[in-house]
Amino acid sequence: MRASYCDGYYVPLPEGHPFPMAKFPALHRLLRQDGMLGPEDVVAPRQADWAALRRVHTANYLSTLAEGTLSDHAERRMGLPWSKRLVYRSRLAVQGTINAAFMALTDGLSANLAGGTHHAFPGHGEGFCVLNDVAVAIRVLQTACWVRRVLIVDLDVHQGNANAAVFAEDDSVFIFSMHGAKNYPFEKPPSSLDVPLDDGTGDEAYLSTLTAHLPRALEAAQPDLVFYLGGIDVATDDRFGRISLTREGLHARDRYVLKQIRTRDLPVVLLLSGGYAETPEETADLHAVMYREAARVFGAAAAASRD
Repeated sequence: MRASYCDGYYVPLPEGHPFPMAKFPALHRLLRQDGMLGPEDVVAPRQADWAALRRVHTANYLSTLAEGTLSDHAERRMGLPWSKRLVYRSRLAVQGTINAAFMALTDGLSANLAGGTHHAFPGHGEGFCVLNDVAVAIRVLQTACWVRRVLIVDLDVHQGNANAAVFAEDDSVFIFSMHGAKNYPFEKPPSSLDVPLDDGTGDEAYLSTLTAHLPRALEAAQPDLVFYLGGIDVATDDRFGRISLTREGLHARDRYVLKQIRTRDLPVVLLLSGGYAETPEETADLHAVMYREAARVFGAAAAASRD
């Protein structure tokens, strides 16, 4: 499996900031140590160009990002302190998802060791999301005629409100979201298929709900490409999650999703989305579950597609 990653994905944040920025290099190290990624599998992105970003984001918002003129309110809503390095990092992550999408269409399976920033609206960022990598990637691919129809499988605990808003009038993009009913965002624009979950939902109820709805989403979407936002903030003891999946439940979730996609011979891009365990290292270890299951489900087939 090829994956987008570079050291620029990490940006220092003020001490005590709740976003685990160090999870990105930690996950890269872990996947390298476990042999799931070799040096030849890692593709370093450049910054996404402004023209690509304008396919989703407003010129005014991009200008305020570039010039560092966000209002205090806009910066608080974004949840991250503005810096040139943050903008650079965000543009890298968007290009990482664009690159991963092209790699998936070639290889069948790919990843960006970041991404899934589904709270970034055209005109503002929020919820630790600056730029919307998936929305930009979809528009780039559609403009280049690489895909027509796309499915976003969003299993982050927080509904992807920005993705829902961006694609609200677009039947070519189907969004399936399972998320905490009472969790952020408190205003949830409707996705193509929203499945709200009660606080405390455990493995059995979660997996039963997933198996009841994911095949419907795949059938309705008829996609050329799938983006899988495998957020691990559904795990027990996540600081912001309030859902109670065990580690075994995470494995079962990712295994089921990836088997459903593999059975239909659909290309898929793996994206991190959210996760807030006690430490960045623990967070990275839970994110690695998705990659371990991808290696099992796709196995030699993914490697053979590159030979």
